Amino acid sequence: MSNPVESDDPRGQLSSGIRSAVLAYSMWGGFTAYWKLLADFAPFDLVGWRIASATLVLVVLLVARGTWGNVAGALAHPQTRRRLALASALLAVNWSTYVFAVVSDRVLETALGYFLAPLITMAIGVLVLGERLTPMKRAAAVLAIASILITSISYGAVPWVAVFLGGSWAWYGLTKRRVPLGPVDSLGSEVLLLMPLASVVVVISLVRDGGVVDSAGAGVWPWLGLLGTGVVTAAPLLLFAHAAKRVPFTLFGPIGWLVPIINLLLGWVAYGESMPALRLIGFALVWAALVGIAIETVRAERSRSAALSTDLR
Repeated sequence: MSNPVESDDPRGQLSSGIRSAVLAYSMWGGFTAYWKLLADFAPFDLVGWRIASATLVLVVLLVARGTWGNVAGALAHPQTRRRLALASALLAVNWSTYVFAVVSDRVLETALGYFLAPLITMAIGVLVLGERLTPMKRAAAVLAIASILITSISYGAVPWVAVFLGGSWAWYGLTKRRVPLGPVDSLGSEVLLLMPLASVVVVISLVRDGGVVDSAGAGVWPWLGLLGTGVVTAAPLLLFAHAAKRVPFTLFGPIGWLVPIINLLLGWVAYGESMPALRLIGFALVWAALVGIAIETVRAERSRSAALSTDLR
């Protein structure tokens, strides 16, 4: 993945990592359009096929990378297996919520959910890890709560899709921090744990009335679309794994906003979902919170770097 010139040049590594990160997050956001093309299928069926096809793709990748032993060792370790089981359950919730939202014309709620995810992660850090909030982060928390309240008024109900999506993703991230595996090995382990249930869903989807056979009809493309869900799951993950070793995490946050920004544009502009003024205000409050945290993070990183440079002199 990296060439000899890149490995000897830190700037080349950073540049390569940023390109991979931008492409990975752009794919994650843009693949919403892919799932939209599969809207004729039931969401539950789509999730089952996604897990099953992703498992096949990831098993091939694990064997090709020579890391199958890492996965086998992790699944054989009781504590790691429990953490992977929790991660796989949260992943199933996240994927199910996301697919349901996309095929149900609620793409804007997925954008709100992924905008909220970093703020929910911050809340988990306080409530679970005992971290302390800076004044900026307290202000961000207030803005996030206000955003949920305002969008609830706008929708006439709590935007549960956004809350479930952002919450499951934030908790998933916390769980993966405690798993001693890289991104590809970890996801491979998680989908392997989900594979028995996914296999049942796939079989049922093939034999029940109104299942994938009826939805796909005689066309080839619907079947290719179902099988391709594994590829669209694995492809951005490989790019992310390449970027994670080369890009500072202070850059990952802003680059990661590409996902909800793309979903926002798709839902609002491409699919014509309603964006009244009150809902736009709700989104604006989340953006303000994220920008504030990003500015504080960059300043803290600069201060830390400056202090480290001083210590090395």
